[in-house]
Amino acid sequence: MRGSEPTPVRDPACCPQTRALLLETARSLHIRRYLEIGAGEGGTAEAVFKATGAEIVAIEKDPVRAVHARERFEKGGVKGRLYEGDAGEILPLLGGTFGVIFLDGPKAQYRKYFPDCKRLLETGGVLFSDDVLLYGWVRGEPPKKRRMLVEHIREYLSLLEADPGFSTQYFEYGEGLAVSKKLR
Repeated sequence: MRGSEPTPVRDPACCPQTRALLLETARSLHIRRYLEIGAGEGGTAEAVFKATGAEIVAIEKDPVRAVHARERFEKGGVKGRLYEGDAGEILPLLGGTFGVIFLDGPKAQYRKYFPDCKRLLETGGVLFSDDVLLYGWVRGEPPKKRRMLVEHIREYLSLLEADPGFSTQYFEYGEGLAVSKKLR
């Protein structure tokens, strides 16, 4: 019966410019491992795998999206692992290092995830933080009901900018992208 199958959801994939820069960076760094926080239906992680052959570690909290991502990984022959659950609980359990980390999960949690991202990113690796300008609200005045979310993103960006171990550039792609290279 079709009612028991997961309902397809809109995959909240990154914008084409972000994806192109992510793939170009992953290829140029010859990454061996890739971490994605907020995998959605797995499209970006699958593209990184196809472009680099890197081991994929992905985290997705939404159970329906996780099912679709797992199916996509199986069909695409993606090597690696998809964790279903809260990234805040999963990240501390991960070991090893990653050449690229793509942070595209819940924006209010970016600052909470930062210490683990820093620990897990290899020196010379790159942390991509998606949607950090959020409709221009981060640089301007957000709607009243979004002020707390914007404040969390601003705190995260302040952490990135203040950390001498990172060099960060911003791009106006999609809802804003921070690209941070780990220097040490």
